[in-house]
Amino acid sequence: MFLPFFDALRRAGVPVTLREFLGFLEALDAGLATYDVDAFYYLGRTIMVKSEAHLDRYDRAFAESFKGIEIIPIEAVVEALDLPEEWLRKMAEKHLSAEEKAEIEALGGFDKLMETLRERLKEQEGRHQGGSKWVGTAGTSPFGAYGYNPEGVRIGQDASRHQRAVKVWDKRDFKDLDDTREIGTRTIKVALRRLRQWARDGAHDELDLDGTIRATAEHGYLDVKTRPERRNAVKVLLFLDVGGSMDSHVQLVEELFSAARTEFKHLEHYYFHNCLYEGVWRANTRRWNAQIPTWDVLNTYGAGYKCIVVGDAAMSPYEIAIPGGASEHWNKEPGETWLRRAFEQWPDSLWINPVPETHWQYTMSTTMIREIIGADRMVPLTLEGLMRGMRRLG
Repeated sequence: MFLPFFDALRRAGVPVTLREFLGFLEALDAGLATYDVDAFYYLGRTIMVKSEAHLDRYDRAFAESFKGIEIIPIEAVVEALDLPEEWLRKMAEKHLSAEEKAEIEALGGFDKLMETLRERLKEQEGRHQGGSKWVGTAGTSPFGAYGYNPEGVRIGQDASRHQRAVKVWDKRDFKDLDDTREIGTRTIKVALRRLRQWARDGAHDELDLDGTIRATAEHGYLDVKTRPERRNAVKVLLFLDVGGSMDSHVQLVEELFSAARTEFKHLEHYYFHNCLYEGVWRANTRRWNAQIPTWDVLNTYGAGYKCIVVGDAAMSPYEIAIPGGASEHWNKEPGETWLRRAFEQWPDSLWINPVPETHWQYTMSTTMIREIIGADRMVPLTLEGLMRGMRRLG
């Protein structure tokens, strides 16, 4: 019965292998998920999903294959009630609050609830709409669909209305992690977290549990030990292209900048236009009267920094290749010279391009920059591209 699930996963784009699927079946045979639909869901996800980018695809395939587990047609309710009582109890315990459980106990408990449902199914002769007794829809009876009752059993409803029977795969909490979807701040953070080097620094304000246990055992009294919080020690130097053709990418670049500030404690940023030249700036409102010499930046930040350039690489080829080719000022040295200096100074360098990768070949300047810095050092501003880039920097 699980072969359609395997087919659904492959159709959804989850790269699950036959060996992984057989491992999933072995886990089921070993009893790792028995009568618990959530445990079954998580077991399959743990064994057959290897990347966050595929979590939403797994959810969709799971819903397609097993949505009938909780959505029970009226004509099949009697058969459905023959499900093991242990499974039904566990589902109730998982999805009902303490107050709702108390209300059920006040009505006679779970056994009374299921017994009443069986009796009403025998008494009812047809479909019922509304009301508070019969099995039907849009009422307040504990049984049925599209209504409200805190101790209810859902029958024949295709979605939750009051979150009383939550299905984890239908919630699709990971839908914005799919690498085929439009990128957002959350997906950017997920990708940037791949670039981490942990270190403990700062004040001793985090509880050291192991140290406390050891010291207490040694001294014979409670001896609380603290330690610095573990932080991401990666140092990032960020260069952001602004103005001109980058105006259409402002929102996406802002999300990248916001995510980077959250993920990296050691982050320095500078702005430039089109290509790196002899000057960069911190604030765009002072780009002409408060420029910082690029030489100063090169001499300030050591080779241990990770350098990330964000820009669409779309400009006149002259801006890269010849002196005086810049669109806004006279540049004594071509942009190519400054790009080579930067990427030599910081060996761990990356260019993130917000333009889709399939379009790069149609822009001469993009091709030129990739030849200068190395083709593998330019990645698209997508989840897959960022993950690829973080792996390279790491």
